[in-house]
Amino acid sequence: MNQKTPTIDELEAGIVASNRTLLARAITLVESHKAEHQMLAQTLLMKLLPATGKALRIGITGVPGVGKSTTIETLGLFLTSLGKKVAVLAVDPSSSLSGGSILGDKTRMQNLSVDPNAFIRPSPTSGTLGGVTKKTRETMALCEAAGFDVILVETVGVGQSETAVASMVDFFLCLMLPGAGDELQGIKKGILEIADMIAVNKADGENIMRAKAAASEYRAALHILTPQSKNWSPPVITISGLTGDGLDQLWEKILAHHDALSKSGEWDEKRREQAVKWMHDMVEARVLARLQDDPKIAELIVKLEGQVRAGELTASLAAETIHNELNN
Repeated sequence: MNQKTPTIDELEAGIVASNRTLLARAITLVESHKAEHQMLAQTLLMKLLPATGKALRIGITGVPGVGKSTTIETLGLFLTSLGKKVAVLAVDPSSSLSGGSILGDKTRMQNLSVDPNAFIRPSPTSGTLGGVTKKTRETMALCEAAGFDVILVETVGVGQSETAVASMVDFFLCLMLPGAGDELQGIKKGILEIADMIAVNKADGENIMRAKAAASEYRAALHILTPQSKNWSPPVITISGLTGDGLDQLWEKILAHHDALSKSGEWDEKRREQAVKWMHDMVEARVLARLQDDPKIAELIVKLEGQVRAGELTASLAAETIHNELNN
């Protein structure tokens, strides 16, 4: 390493001391696709492991236009006013063509971005299924080691992002728009099944009555579903990310959820299961990386793709051929 690049020990000490610059450098290291950087990143994460796991991890999703960024900023400011240190991991949709991403979260959350007790990190998805960056879990761990009390993970609210985020957070919040009506008809049942709470946003001005009506419809919808936890029934509340109305109640519900699951032992069990799932996801990522990085296998895949496209080979036999090559 050259002099300008911090060593792993320097990164570790800096993160534990809540140095934002070194935290950002560490996250960049974790997000790097270079093999040598990945080895260093895993070494750093192992060193920091004892300092992780103490934060509340909250996933927040909702359709575009529901007001996620506004709500996250207002909630973040509310939490810092309570003395909490808040990290926001805002996952940006990357372009499938150019690989570029918007990375505009610091622009969208101007007040929170200058709060000394807040840290905002936009991360490109780089095409990851569900709009969740492959490194979100590692980034959460780094933020926990840096002493953040609450980690808010914003998703793009499309595809399988809800399921992906729900599998790595403690509490999954789904934001909805006022005026359920047609939206309730089209909502995926799966979202309702994995949500720990539904908050109907934009409950301000002329929307208040519509928001209350929508909340009532969502309560009815949840009533016929079996809760994913026997220790928690997902509540439905109305909030305004713009004015901050209802955010105190939202936070109280999150704390109540933590207490309920902690007392039953479900909280710790959920964390353990998440760690195991993380392991399996990492194994899948390594296998995919080998498929992409091994020149010999990459050449074989191109050849087999041509044969499958031409109808000369079945997809299953082509997959078996690749599998056998991986085992050689």
